[in-house]
This record gives sequence, C-alpha cells and structure tokens, in this order.
Amino acid sequence: MKSAWAVALVLALAVPACGRPDEPATRTVGSTEEGTFEGSWSATGTRHIIPLGGERRGSLVDLQGTMLLAGAGRPGVGFRAEVIAMGDTQTGLVGRAVWTDEHGDQVFSEIKGEGTAAQNHIEGTLLGGTGRYAGATGSYEFSWQYVIEADEGAIQGRAVGLKGRVRLGQANAGTSQK
Repeated sequence: MKSAWAVALVLALAVPACGRPDEPATRTVGSTEEGTFEGSWSATGTRHIIPLGGERRGSLVDLQGTMLLAGAGRPGVGFRAEVIAMGDTQTGLVGRAVWTDEHGDQVFSEIKGEGTAAQNHIEGTLLGGTGRYAGATGSYEFSWQYVIEADEGAIQGRAVGLKGRVRLGQANAGTSQK
C-alpha cells in the first residue's frame, strides 16, 4: 500500500515551474511586506517502509530536487530543495526542508501533512534562514503526487498546487532581489 504522505512529499519536490521564467522579481529582499508565490517542486530520493500491523505503515523519506517559484512576492526564483520526513499512514507526516538558492543562502521549514491517499495535503511553516533569508517567516502548502515508486525504495514525485506567502526579515533591508 502506498503511503499518501510520502506521495504528497514527493509531489512537493517534483513539480515543474508554474511561472514564466522571464518574470522579474519586484520585491526588495528584507522588506517587511508579505508577498505571495506559487511554483513547482520535483524531487527524487528514497523511501524506507516498515509494517505497523494491518494496513498501517511507517516510512522514512529522503528527497532532493528543484523548486522554481513565480510571483512578485517570491523569496527567490530557483532553489535546490531537500526534505527528510517520517510518515505514518494513520497519523500523518512530519519533516524538515531546506531550500538553497544559487548564492548558498538557505530557507528552513517544517512540514506536516495528512497521511491517507485521499488526504495528502501538506503544509509548511517557514522557520527563517541564512543570508538574505534570515528572519523569513510564512507558510506554504501543496499536495504530493508520486511519479515513480520502485520496489527497491527509489521514488520520484512532484508538488501539486504549490503556493505560499512569505515575509522576509529586516536584517537584509535594502538588498535587491535578482
């Protein structure tokens, strides 16, 4: 049986870009205005599943992939996104994510989700970051969709409906966003 939370997580990491690549960012990094974004996230990695009795399963997921964001309020355009998460088909998913931009600056978040095939909604809370993302707050959400699930634990997936909001910290006010 497939773990819905793992599917939702893989979706978050595997969706292709939703915005136009030539769309300019109009925000100033460090502004205290809240901006919104949407995007795509696709990822590959591994999943280890253990039985917990009956139809219940527990899983560990380790994913790496690409996140592309669109919208004037996006924190950045492209990121390498990494996630580690633990899921339970009965209680849901908990995990941590780090997004790293082309300059090496990072955004940290925690993710939580529902754990059934019918309810694979995942929500993330931004926990700050490094460099131009220091002090970042906000949230994002998506549903996860598996694209490939191999018997040996290899997985690939994508986020569906990735959208969120972000407020960058004042530590970097006045630095221009590229």
